[in-house]
Amino acid sequence: MTKRLLRLETVENYIGLKKSKIYDMISRGEFPRPVKLGSCNTWLESEIEHWIAERVAEREAEAVI
Repeated sequence: MTKRLLRLETVENYIGLKKSKIYDMISRGEFPRPVKLGSCNTWLESEIEHWIAERVAEREAEAVI
């Protein structure tokens, strides 16, 4: 399994949210924490994909009710 790290700008484009919202969700435990590389924050692509899958699953569960 290849692990790819994404920088903030890529994560913003990937999920459609801006930096302030991403960090707000991190502080509330609602979004994966970044992996620090020197002074740069990065995220594991697999964790971002998992987070997206969870949002889709929540939507699907709500549709069934």
